[in-house]
Amino acid sequence: MKALQFDKTGDLAALRYVEVPTPVPGANEVLVEIKAAGLNPSDVKNVLGRFPYTTLPRIPGRDFAGVVIEGPQALIGQEVWGTGRELGFFADGSHAQYVKLPAKGVALKPTHLSFAQAASLGVPYTTAWDALERSLVTAQTRLLVIGGGAVGSAALALAKIRGAQVLAAARRPEQVKALQAQGFNTIQLETPEALGAQVNAIFTGGADVIFDTTGFWLPAAVAALATFGRIAIIAAPVDGHVQLPALALYRRGGSVVGINSLLYGVEACAAMLEQFGRFFDEGLLPLPEGLVESPLADGLERYAEVNQGSGDKVILLP
Repeated sequence: MKALQFDKTGDLAALRYVEVPTPVPGANEVLVEIKAAGLNPSDVKNVLGRFPYTTLPRIPGRDFAGVVIEGPQALIGQEVWGTGRELGFFADGSHAQYVKLPAKGVALKPTHLSFAQAASLGVPYTTAWDALERSLVTAQTRLLVIGGGAVGSAALALAKIRGAQVLAAARRPEQVKALQAQGFNTIQLETPEALGAQVNAIFTGGADVIFDTTGFWLPAAVAALATFGRIAIIAAPVDGHVQLPALALYRRGGSVVGINSLLYGVEACAAMLEQFGRFFDEGLLPLPEGLVESPLADGLERYAEVNQGSGDKVILLP
C-alpha cells in the first residue's frame, strides 16, 4: 500500500511517500480502507520529534474515516471513523491506504457526514468532549471558551447541546465574526488585564468554567472565574511555563484541569465518537465546511504548509 512514513524525527524532510506492506489484522482487529484522513498539527509535531515516545519507523496520522474490509463479520462493509493515541505514535496511523486497529477502536460513521467531514473531527471533537466532561459542564453552566480554532468551535457546539450558557472569546476580528455568524455571543480579546471585566460584564460573578484552547490566557482567566470555577487548558507557551496567580485562584476555590487527547486510546475515543456522533445525524451539530482535500501523494507539501502556520483543515485522500 501507499503511505507517508518517517524513520527519524527532527525534520519534515524525513517524511516520505512510500510503498509498504498492507497490514494484516489479527484476532479482534479490523483492517480499514482509508477513504479520508485528517492532518492535525500534532501529526506535524510528531515528525518533528515533539513526542519522544514515538517508535520508528512510523506512519503518522490519528484521525480517519473509511470502510472495514477485514475483521469481525458484523463490521465488514461498515463505514467507520476513529482516532486515538496509538495511531501514528506507537502503531501505524491513518496517512496510508489502510490502517489496522482493534475492532472496538472504530465507531460507526454518522450518515450525515461525508468521509472527509468525519475525518476532520476526531481530535478536535474528542478533545472538546473531554474538556466539557472533566470540567463538569452541564445545563446552565456559564462557560467561556477562549480561541476561535477547531477545538474551541467544537466545545461551543457541544456545550450548546448540553444547555450551557456559552460565551466565546477570540483575538482576531475574523474569528470574532465567524463565531458570531455561528450564533455565539462573542467578545474580542483585548489585554489580559481586561479579561476579568469583559467576562464579568456578561457573566456576573464570573464564568463557572473557562476553556482556554490557546495556551496564553490561563493567568488572566483567574480574574474571570466564578467561585469554585474550573479552568481547562490544552496548550501552553513553548517553554511550558506561565505565571499563575495562585493566591487569587485558591481564594476563589478554583481549579485547573489539564486536557490531553493523547491520554485516550482508540477504544476510549471510539466510545466518545459514539456518544456525540448521533448529534450530527440529528442536526444538532454543524457539518464541517471549508475543508482542503488533497491526494495523499501530495502529503509532504501539506505537512509543510501546516508547519508554516496554515490554518486550513487538510484532509488527505489515499
